[in-house]
Amino acid sequence: MYTSAICGFCVAAKTFLKSQGLDWREVRIDLDVAERERMVALARRTSVPQIFVGDTHVGGYDDMMALHRKGGFLPLIQGAGA
Repeated sequence: MYTSAICGFCVAAKTFLKSQGLDWREVRIDLDVAERERMVALARRTSVPQIFVGDTHVGGYDDMMALHRKGGFLPLIQGAGA
């Protein structure tokens, strides 16, 4: 998950993932310009968070929650762990 220090949606995303008992790797784009450029190249978006499950781009917090409400997020996570 690509994040920055001052980002309410990043905090919300991490809180949700923690509530599901999930681990994640956080990449702070505010500390590393090269990582910011990589995120934009991969996600084609400049906002954070940008959430990936393996190579699958989920999107931002709202995208992740919409996918979760449809019942698709946890199966995606489980498939990535297989």
